[in-house]
Amino acid sequence: MKIATYNVNGVNGRLPVLLQWLSETQPDIVCLQELKAPQEKFPVDAINQAGYDAVWHGQKQWNGVAILTKAGMDVKEVGRVLPGDADDVQSRYLECMVNDILICCLYLPNGNPAPGPKFDYKLKWFQRLSNRAQELLNFKIPVILLGDFNVMPTERDVYKPERWVDDALFRPETRAAFHNLVAQGWTDALRHLYPNETIYTFWDYFRNAYGRDAGLRIDHFLLSPQLVDRLKDAKVDKYVRGWEKTSDHAPVRIELG
Repeated sequence: MKIATYNVNGVNGRLPVLLQWLSETQPDIVCLQELKAPQEKFPVDAINQAGYDAVWHGQKQWNGVAILTKAGMDVKEVGRVLPGDADDVQSRYLECMVNDILICCLYLPNGNPAPGPKFDYKLKWFQRLSNRAQELLNFKIPVILLGDFNVMPTERDVYKPERWVDDALFRPETRAAFHNLVAQGWTDALRHLYPNETIYTFWDYFRNAYGRDAGLRIDHFLLSPQLVDRLKDAKVDKYVRGWEKTSDHAPVRIELG
């Protein structure tokens, strides 16, 4: 089974890129982030014609997450709100049971500028995610937390880390929150297979970042213990970042046996 995450940075504006990538790679499950589309504007017809069903949680202009599954797969929506804050209206989280795996698609807040209210929101959201993640581990079922976490866990995950020390994605509080989450018992899929390699999933549009390979690794797969032995492969489809009118993120995929 091939499972992917992709921050599309606007699902309608990047739809040709998304459809081309889906056609070429044929993942079984895809989590999308940053739809930037209200619920009624999600391109469900085009997604269906590409051979996928979809569950999505849209929001006008910003945020938005979706889970795509190949037509015919058994999909049951579990929830579309991260517990812990009844006043949070941002569309950043979606849970679906797909066959025997609970897929948790997330788009963690950016948090800049830091310090400040946006950074406070990021850390509170992270804590809510950690609380939910612990609940899911306690169920002892196959679970994947995947998506745009907006955090570079280590210096290996960022080009020239000295330039990012004050950024919300790399501040000590953010990295500590990620490491504490993983320490619950999750496995970082890419680092599990490639512990020492330089791996990036995002390249800014400015200063020729993609051409210079000045990237960040901020899109992650965290696997529950029930899935670690099934992990066969992980890769970043970096070439998609070089396409015309593409997202600043590249799709990331894992394969489970």
